[in-house]
Amino acid sequence: MKKELVVVTGGSGFIAIHIILQLLKQGYAVRTTIRSEAKKAIVQEMLTNGGITDFSDLSFSLADLSSDDNWEETMRGVTYVIHVASPTPKLNFKNESEMIRPAINGVIRVLKAARDNQVKRVVMTSAYGAIFAGHKNRKTPYTEKDWSNLSEKHIHPYQKSKTMSEIAAWDFIKKEGQGLEFSTVNPVGVMGPVLSAKYSHSNIQIQEMLEGKVKILPNVNSGYVDVRDVASLHILAMTLPQANGERFLATTGETLSMMDVADILRTAFPDYASTLPTKTIPNAVVKIVALTNPKLRMVASIVGTYAETSNEKAKTLLNWHLRSAKTAIIATAQSMIDLGIVK
Repeated sequence: MKKELVVVTGGSGFIAIHIILQLLKQGYAVRTTIRSEAKKAIVQEMLTNGGITDFSDLSFSLADLSSDDNWEETMRGVTYVIHVASPTPKLNFKNESEMIRPAINGVIRVLKAARDNQVKRVVMTSAYGAIFAGHKNRKTPYTEKDWSNLSEKHIHPYQKSKTMSEIAAWDFIKKEGQGLEFSTVNPVGVMGPVLSAKYSHSNIQIQEMLEGKVKILPNVNSGYVDVRDVASLHILAMTLPQANGERFLATTGETLSMMDVADILRTAFPDYASTLPTKTIPNAVVKIVALTNPKLRMVASIVGTYAETSNEKAKTLLNWHLRSAKTAIIATAQSMIDLGIVK
């Protein structure tokens, strides 16, 4: 019997690699897109570290979100697409459209190719950034019904690009999808085991804390979720009939401050206790420094904001099971220590 073929875009990414790992273990064939041949070895190294020994069900396709080349071939004979890749956010962008246009164009490119090749369903990795931004005086947990408020002037262009690309995707499905099934997964801060020293930079804050590079922390609250559970939620959203046409917020439902994260690490890794930060920086100071430091702009836009989230929908509709935020944070640090990433 021929295995169902799933395309996973951006195979060398942190979330994508965990999705590929679970798909291969569950008996699917996977074709993953990479932007350069050099990424092949990295993908295989990460999968090997994740326990995969047989690569006969894995194939690669060279395709870039910024070009039409090869998307048609990538989608041939495919049952499902999990679209994880997104253009890397620029820190020093000249204007917002440098971040927003590529994000929108990329997802439409993938959806068109999927539709034209009779793919059954596309699951898109969207973001919590498409849900929470620009809401003033929020008092109740964010859910899938929420969308970031684009009329609010302090929204960071990254959150804008996530929101606008997801809106564009739903719009395409409604007007031009021709029956293509679609759902999105919107993760909060993603933690969990890193599978290679060449890992993505999504967890760099943990590495920097353990290395003593972070002396003081901004007052940012966030939800967290384990990458293994984000991966399993994508697969549930891909296969279950009731997931079609739905968004799913990937969160444990816990909200932690950056200091809570440092405290979890301090308790779990006493050898690093002396390097971990113990002080926080006042919100007003963050905002002033961000005026001249582009690296802090995104942080400045979210310091002191409400960040409670609900995972009721994914748990009740899809019977999603998940680890605690603490487990995810410890797993991140442990994997970085084991792989020699933490210097």
